[in-house]
Amino acid sequence: MTLKERIGAFHYLGGLLDNYLQSVQQNNSFTEGISESDEDRQLKSALGKINSIIKEACLINPWFTKQNIFFSLQEISRLLKEENLLKWLAAYPSNVLEPAIPKNVGVVLAGNLPLVGFHDFLCVLISGHRFTGKLSSKDDRLLPLIGNLLTEINRGFGEMITFEKEKITGMDAIIATGSNTTFRYFEYYFGKYPHIFRKNRNGVSVLNGSESLAQLTALSEDIFTYFGLGCRSIAKLFIPEQYNFDRFFKAAENYKFLSHHNKYMNNYTYFKSVFLLNKIPFLDNGFLILKQDNGYHSPIACLYYDHYHSPDSIARKLTADKDHIQCIVGEALPGLKTIPAGQAQHPELWDYADRIDTIDFLINLCNKKRR
Repeated sequence: MTLKERIGAFHYLGGLLDNYLQSVQQNNSFTEGISESDEDRQLKSALGKINSIIKEACLINPWFTKQNIFFSLQEISRLLKEENLLKWLAAYPSNVLEPAIPKNVGVVLAGNLPLVGFHDFLCVLISGHRFTGKLSSKDDRLLPLIGNLLTEINRGFGEMITFEKEKITGMDAIIATGSNTTFRYFEYYFGKYPHIFRKNRNGVSVLNGSESLAQLTALSEDIFTYFGLGCRSIAKLFIPEQYNFDRFFKAAENYKFLSHHNKYMNNYTYFKSVFLLNKIPFLDNGFLILKQDNGYHSPIACLYYDHYHSPDSIARKLTADKDHIQCIVGEALPGLKTIPAGQAQHPELWDYADRIDTIDFLINLCNKKRR
């Protein structure tokens, strides 16, 4: 399969997902426009399974709400527009995306967010290699669904996509995402292969006190989307001395509906009790706890904050702590890449996790050997 064909298939997949999401909004059947050839009937059958698989995913993992799954599908659909794919891949010589001997790339998939491993899935396949995914028990339905749809769009992907629930073998390279603990496991078991290993990182936001209610409302999306479980979720605020949280809490009210989610509120109640028992100061709006803390990885239903004295001082700190940080939301800071509020959960194809260029790793794979 050529690069052009792979790009075309992913672009078509993005269109299908967009049509599906529009049909959900309009309560229509999104398979009506598909013809009745044998191949199209098979595609239509695969599309018809989306609702049931999403329902299964929600039952298996209570953190996977329909709202969050639809959000993830919408982001994938946006990324797969042809202009985005072409812009992304234009940074690499096209000939290196046509490997003479495709490699078997194992991908250990995290299960913290719906379809969290899609970008690795896309990178491996678009670069012409074979994908073998080790599924998380927390998310073992959604990406196989996407793989099935892609194979129905172009049968060539059938020999390029494999999913495993137990273990992966026969790989030439591996990409693995997990916690700081599993990172050591990855190093021990898979360190002999060419690899990308990722561990805990979080998003942070630097506020200066002049943010409008609209900006803070946008920041709330960065904080609360996916219940704050993503590596790009804002888990810590840096604020000036004497910062007033009134406007921040007003903006956060848009996410008060989280107080009806049992698992989220169990976390809120637990940490509130712990802090009260230990006489640890905190701020609270009924569904979010704000706690001053030096750490970066705040628990669910909690948000850490700390003070800073000047843009230069916080820029130096964030530079020194870069290995804990996935993205920074806020105004420009010296020597650092920042993004506007509301954009943390909308990364582009070239916004690589942990700032490791996955495509560059994959196109150079043919020249790499096991250690």
